[in-house]
Amino acid sequence: MHIVTLAGGIGGARFLRGLRTTAPADQITVIGNTGDDITLFGLRVCPDLDTVMYTLGGGIDEQQGWGRADETHVVKDELAAYGVEPQWFGLGDRDFATHIVRSQMLEAGYPLSQITEALCARWQPGVRLLPMTDDRCETHVVIDDERGRRAVHFQEWWVRLRASVPAESIALVGVESAKPAPGVLEAIADADVVILPPSNPVVSIGTILQVPGIRDALLPKTVVGVSPIIGGAPVRGMADACLTAIGVETSAQAVLSLYGSDLLDGWLVAPEDAGVALDGVRVEARPLLMSDPAATAALARAALDLAQELTS
Repeated sequence: MHIVTLAGGIGGARFLRGLRTTAPADQITVIGNTGDDITLFGLRVCPDLDTVMYTLGGGIDEQQGWGRADETHVVKDELAAYGVEPQWFGLGDRDFATHIVRSQMLEAGYPLSQITEALCARWQPGVRLLPMTDDRCETHVVIDDERGRRAVHFQEWWVRLRASVPAESIALVGVESAKPAPGVLEAIADADVVILPPSNPVVSIGTILQVPGIRDALLPKTVVGVSPIIGGAPVRGMADACLTAIGVETSAQAVLSLYGSDLLDGWLVAPEDAGVALDGVRVEARPLLMSDPAATAALARAALDLAQELTS
């Protein structure tokens, strides 16, 4: 059985770790969000790809859910001493190595998909990890603050501002001319089931779905999603701020409607959201909190079981 998942950062990576315990890892292909990617200090940083790679490869900082374990920040402190900006994005010394390798390979002409494969050769995440596209697409956010109405990179809004300034709009710059990375459409075509983890529905899953060709390729497939919203609040992070920016209510029902019955066949919600419904989509209530490895594995198993049931 071939399983395809679309994944963003922390929530997606942790779900994948649970999924890997319920299905052979070599049967799982992960299509990762690259809309969060940013160039810092002359280096190309791919936060979501790296979070999946580190989490599944055993190198993640478990407490914060991103970055490397046992990290130090000597280079960051030295850059700050020189007054180099931005100082709000804290890359660690171990993490710098990944971005240096990636940037050198990009400069040498390698596409991001080949670079990701090379980086994964060290980390051995087990799954096949593909970027959504080799083309440069970056999520930007329009805000209106003391400096006036302006567009900022998603990372500045998310990390520096902590989404405290309301977003007037969110746009994936460059997506119109982007193409799915090599292997993406083929993996979807070969998939028996597709699972959408509880990643941000706007700037993680939603971003991947914007790449021309990906959503259309998913439509004939059996797709099961896991709600990132429990009882009207995000499971983690600030997905509510993103949903507000696109005029969508923060609820399991609203996210289900956002994805749509043309895409989803099944939808897992928390017990407190058991009344959620949409014609053509089978909704089941399950505990969604990934509080420990056992709970995470149980959630992944429930999503996979539902997908297999809907396929048969």
